[in-house]
Amino acid sequence: MTERILIWGAGAIGGTFGASLARAGRDVTFVDLVADHVAAIADPGRGLRITGPVDPMIITAPAFIPDQLRGTWRRIYLAVKAHHTEAAARTLAPHLAPDGHVVSLQNGLCEATIAGVVGAERTVGAFINFGADWIAPGEILYGNRAAFVVGELDGQRTQRLQEIHAEACLFEPDAIISDDIGSYLWGKLAYGALLCAQAAGDLGIADCLARPDIVPLWRALAGEVLRVARAEGIAPRGFNGFDPAAFQPGASDEQARRSIEAMVAFNRPNAKTHSGVWRDLAVRKRRTEVDAHFEPVCALGARHGIACPTVRGLIDMIRAIENGQRAQSDSNLNELVPR
Repeated sequence: MTERILIWGAGAIGGTFGASLARAGRDVTFVDLVADHVAAIADPGRGLRITGPVDPMIITAPAFIPDQLRGTWRRIYLAVKAHHTEAAARTLAPHLAPDGHVVSLQNGLCEATIAGVVGAERTVGAFINFGADWIAPGEILYGNRAAFVVGELDGQRTQRLQEIHAEACLFEPDAIISDDIGSYLWGKLAYGALLCAQAAGDLGIADCLARPDIVPLWRALAGEVLRVARAEGIAPRGFNGFDPAAFQPGASDEQARRSIEAMVAFNRPNAKTHSGVWRDLAVRKRRTEVDAHFEPVCALGARHGIACPTVRGLIDMIRAIENGQRAQSDSNLNELVPR
């Protein structure tokens, strides 16, 4: 018998991943705060539609808002925005079986927050980079395939990790297991700083990264995050064109440009053209994950005596856009370029 699966957060990430598992015959239940999205997923006449060029499908599955959910699960995939992690972990905790575990399908360093609620021994990490967007109730755009890595926080190869990897492969056949999941999470955080900067403007990811006038910005943003990672004893890993070595102190402009060109080439064909942070600002008009992702970086940097002025400037800029004090504009990025 396969494991019963609870997907907590049926948006872009959780909805796309969970739909693939449901289509493969797994016993999947969804939880989400958006009532009309939940209703669509559970409605046999509608269902959850995954659109786009990668792997379109329609599935129907049990779906609930949190207050309606009953029962416990041994495996829960958590796929909410980073700043909702603690609240979601506390709400799902009564539904986690005594021998159960939570797998973080999120951006940022959310595993530590989850572990603080349910325990480190009940927390499993994952790194994801595929592109998806929540379009409307019952509809998610799956825009591109990308790296998918799973790993235990202590690096062990456990039976549950093997099972989680097998489920990940139902969605992404090239998914891998790592004995150092933190190295991927910090690599994504450095790359994510570039995507968050894109959100301050109008151009899509590929066109924004390709701007030759702001290469120093990309070097500064990624470089500050990577310096903090190194101080924490982490050696970040690259993926999908992002090469951490190209943004470390001592790297040349040419190394950075080669990695940028590879990131542009990876992103150019994708149906998902803009970052999730951009979409939160421009389309959904809601708070972003930027504080949750990068305030910890600045705090850890301060602890190690590492200044992060460019990351701090980005945080402040995104906050101003969230608060309606600044418009999204490509010229915003010029202001962030180190002088």
